[in-house]
Amino acid sequence: MADANPRSTGAEAGGPAAREQTGTEDAPNFIRELVEADLAADKFKGHLRTRFPPEPNGYLHIGHCKAITVNWGAAAQAPFGQCNLRFDDTNPVKEDIEYVEAIKRDIKWLGYDWEDRLFFASDYFERFYDCAVDLVKRGLAYVDSQTLEQIRQNRGDFYRPGVDSPFRTRSVEENLDLITRMRAGEFPDGAHVVRAKIDMTSPDLNLRDPLLYRIKHAHHHRTGDAWCIYPMYDWAHPLSDAFEGVTHSLCSLEFANHRPLYDWVVSQFGFDPRPEQTEFAKLFFNTVLVSKRNLQKLVTDKVVAGWDDPRLHTIAGMRRRGYTASALRRVCERVGVSRRDSLIDIALLEHTLREDLNGSSKRVLAVLRPLKITLTNFAERETVELDAQYNSEDPSWGNRKVPLTRELYIERDDFMETPVKGWFRLSPGTEVRLRYACIIRCQEVVKNDAGEIVELKCTWDPDSLGGQPKDGRKVKGTIHWVSAEHALNAEVRLYDKLFTVDDPLDLPEGKTPSDIANRNSLEVIRDAKVEPSLRGVTPEARYQFERVGYFCVDADSRADALVFNRTISLKDSWAKAAQKK
Repeated sequence: MADANPRSTGAEAGGPAAREQTGTEDAPNFIRELVEADLAADKFKGHLRTRFPPEPNGYLHIGHCKAITVNWGAAAQAPFGQCNLRFDDTNPVKEDIEYVEAIKRDIKWLGYDWEDRLFFASDYFERFYDCAVDLVKRGLAYVDSQTLEQIRQNRGDFYRPGVDSPFRTRSVEENLDLITRMRAGEFPDGAHVVRAKIDMTSPDLNLRDPLLYRIKHAHHHRTGDAWCIYPMYDWAHPLSDAFEGVTHSLCSLEFANHRPLYDWVVSQFGFDPRPEQTEFAKLFFNTVLVSKRNLQKLVTDKVVAGWDDPRLHTIAGMRRRGYTASALRRVCERVGVSRRDSLIDIALLEHTLREDLNGSSKRVLAVLRPLKITLTNFAERETVELDAQYNSEDPSWGNRKVPLTRELYIERDDFMETPVKGWFRLSPGTEVRLRYACIIRCQEVVKNDAGEIVELKCTWDPDSLGGQPKDGRKVKGTIHWVSAEHALNAEVRLYDKLFTVDDPLDLPEGKTPSDIANRNSLEVIRDAKVEPSLRGVTPEARYQFERVGYFCVDADSRADALVFNRTISLKDSWAKAAQKK
C-alpha cells in the first residue's frame, strides 16, 4: 500500500528498517519526484531552496556524499533553486574551526558551491533566543529546574505517559526572569533548562515538553564567550531552515520521529514559506565505518594517521587515496534515494571507481618488488627510446618515451623458477614479451649465498622490437618492466581492509572500532621503481600502473622522494558478478 503522505518514511513507528542488499544501475529517486511534483503545482510560488547542515565536529565521510548530492541535486531541479551550506554549530564542546574548513574543502572538491549562502547556526543565536522568549511570553515555554535525570524519568516511555514538571506552572514573569538570568550566566551547568510546553501525555515522546535550551559554559569557536546557553538541535534546526527560506528540509531517516516537533516549531511563528521536512535513507556500504564518533575514536587511538588517512572512507581520506569526485557522485546516482536504509555491496563503489579511473588515468610502467635482469646480448651504455601511448584506447592522450637498456627491473612475482601448469610469464628457458618492447628469454638464474634470487641473465630478440617477433612465433606472456638506469625510486603504500570483521557497523559487545582494526592494513614498499615520465608529478595525480592497479600521488610526495598510494587494484568483482546475471 502506498504511503498516504509522500514525505512519510514508513519508519516512524518501528524505527529504522532492516538494511538490505541493493545497488545496481541508477535507482529511483523519490526526492526528485517529490520536488518535481511541488514545482509542477507551484507549491512554493517559484521558490526552491535546500540546505546541507553538517555539524563541525569531524570530517565528512562517504555517507555525507549522498546527503550532499541529494540536497544540491534537488536545488538544481529548477533554475531558481539554491542550496545553502549551514554549519550546525550549537555544541561548542565538540566543534572546531578545523572541521569547518575541512568540510568546505570537501564540498568544493565534490563539485558543489554554496556561492554567497554560507551560514552558521551561531549566526542566529540572538534570534533563537528571541523566539524562545516569545514562547515564554505566550505561555508555550517554561524554565525547568529539575535535573536531567529527573526530566528523563518524568518523561515516561511508550507504555506510560509523562509527568508534568513541578515547575511547569511557573508564571510568565518568573520564567522571563529565569531565562534572562540563564543567559547572563548566573547559573551553573545543569541548573535549569528551557522546555517547550506542549503535552506530557502525548503518544509522541518528542512532544513531551522537549528541551529548547541548556546551560553550557563553554567557549564557542565563533561567538567566543558571548553565550553560556545553547539551543538544542530540535529548536535550532527548524528555525534556521525557516530563517533562510528553506522549502525542502531533506534529512536522514533517524530524524523521521522528530518531524512532528519540527512542524510544531515552524508553525509557531508564521513563516512563509514554511519548510517541510522529508527523510531519506542513509548510504551504508558493507565493510565501511561511517560514524563520526567511531572515526574520531580511530584517529584519537592513532589506529590511523588522521582524518585524511587513505584507509578511512572520509571524503578527505578517499581523495588522498585517489578516489575521484565524479566516481563518488556517480555511485550516489546508482544507489538512488529511497525511504528505506539499505546495505550496499562495497564492490559497487569499487566498480564505479574503476570505471572512472579507467577513462581518466594515464597508463605507465612501475615495478613494486623489483627483480633485476640483465640482457646479456644488449650493448652496454646503449638506450633504445620506445614510443608508448598513455592510453591505447584513446590516442588523444598522446605518447611518452620509454627507455630500453641492458639492465632492467621486472616484477619479482613475474618470475617462477619452477613454473606451475598454465604459467605464461618468465621462467628458466622460456620467452616472455616486455610490454611495448621486445621478446626476452631467461638463460640463467643468479642467487646469493642464502639461495635468494638476485638477478636473471636473459637475452633479447632485436627482431622483436615493438613486441612482435618477425618469424611469427607465438609468445603468450606479457610483463611490465622499467629501465634500471632511468627508473625513479618511489615509496608505494598498499592498503588492505581496515577491520578484521566483515561488518564493522555491527561492533561486538564491549568493543570499539580500534579493537577490531586490522593492524596490517598498511604495507609500505620503499624501493619500488617507476618509469622516468613520472618525474615532477604533483599530489593527487592519478595513474594506472599497468598490470598492477590504480595509484595516486600522495601529499607526502616530493620531487626527490615520490610517494604513491594504491587507490584500487585492477580486478573488478562487481563487473564479473554483473555479467553472470
